[in-house]
Amino acid sequence: MENQNNVTEFVFLGLWENKRIELLFLFLFLLCYLAVLMGNFIILFTITCSHLIQQPMYYFLCHLSLMDLCYTSAVIPRLIRDLAAARKNISYSNCMTQLFTAHLLAAVEIFILVSMAFDRYVAIVKPLHYMVIMSRHRCNMLIVLAWGVGFLHSVALLLVMLHLPFCGPNQIDHYVCDVKPLLKLVCKDIHVVNILMIANSGMVVVVVFLVLVVSYILILYNLRTHSSAGRRKALSTCSSHIMVVVLFFVPCIYIYSLPAGSENKDKEVSVFYTVIAPMLNPLIYTLRNVEMKNAIRKIWSKTTHSELK
Repeated sequence: MENQNNVTEFVFLGLWENKRIELLFLFLFLLCYLAVLMGNFIILFTITCSHLIQQPMYYFLCHLSLMDLCYTSAVIPRLIRDLAAARKNISYSNCMTQLFTAHLLAAVEIFILVSMAFDRYVAIVKPLHYMVIMSRHRCNMLIVLAWGVGFLHSVALLLVMLHLPFCGPNQIDHYVCDVKPLLKLVCKDIHVVNILMIANSGMVVVVVFLVLVVSYILILYNLRTHSSAGRRKALSTCSSHIMVVVLFFVPCIYIYSLPAGSENKDKEVSVFYTVIAPMLNPLIYTLRNVEMKNAIRKIWSKTTHSELK
C-alpha cells in the first residue's frame, strides 16, 4: 500500500458527548488554566526577582514552571475552544504541529525533573562538593541537554507520523493530537510502528521514572547521617519533588507503555498531566517550601511598598 494521505483535517471527539457536561468543564478548565498561568507566573517572578535564582534547585524550578506554562498553552486553549465549538476540527498541519510541540515540551519537562533529582542527590550525598558539581555552567548544560533530548524525541516521533497514511477516518477519539489516537486512524498495519512508538515514548518514560525512583531511594538512605533538622528540610524538599514526579509520570506510563489498539481511558487519564499536574505544581512547590514563601512575602511587600510611594 502506498503512503497516500487523503486527510486534510481531523475532528476531535473530545472528552464527552454531552453538551451540558462540556460547557461545565469549559468553565472548570478555564479556571484551571488561569490557575496555571497565575501560579507559574508567581514562581517565575519570585525566583527571577530574588536571590533564589542563584541556587540550582530554584534555577531548575524556574525552567520547570516555564515548561508548564508553555505545555499547557499548547493544549488547554484549544481544548477550551473546542468545548464551546459545535465542530472540533483541526487541520492536518496544525495537528502535526501540536503533536511535535506537546511532545517537545513534555520531554524537556521530564529531563528537567531528572536534573532536579540529580541536584537534590548531590546536595544530600555530596554536600561539600555541591557548589563545584552544580555550577551555573553545569546547570545550563543540563538544560541544553534536556532541550536536545526533547527535540530528538519529538522529531523522531513526527517523522514517523508524517510517513503514515491517513486515507479514510479522520475522527480522533481525544481532545489533543497525540500518537495513540492518531495511530488508530492509520490505514495500514501498524504493528512495527506501535513497537517503535512504545520504544520512543513508553520505554523512555518508564526508564526515566525508575531512575528517579532509585535516585530518591538513595537520597532517603543517605539522610540517615544528617541531623534531625537537616532531615526535615531535605524531606520537605524531596517530598515536593516526589509528588510532582508521581503526578506527571504515572499517567504517562499508563498511556505510553500500552499499544495503540488497547481499549483504555487514555484521554481521561491524560487530563492529569495536561491540566491537573501543571496546576498543582506551583502549590506543591510553594506551600511546602519556606524559602519560596519568604521570598514571595518579601517581593510582595516590596511591590506594594513601591506602589504606595
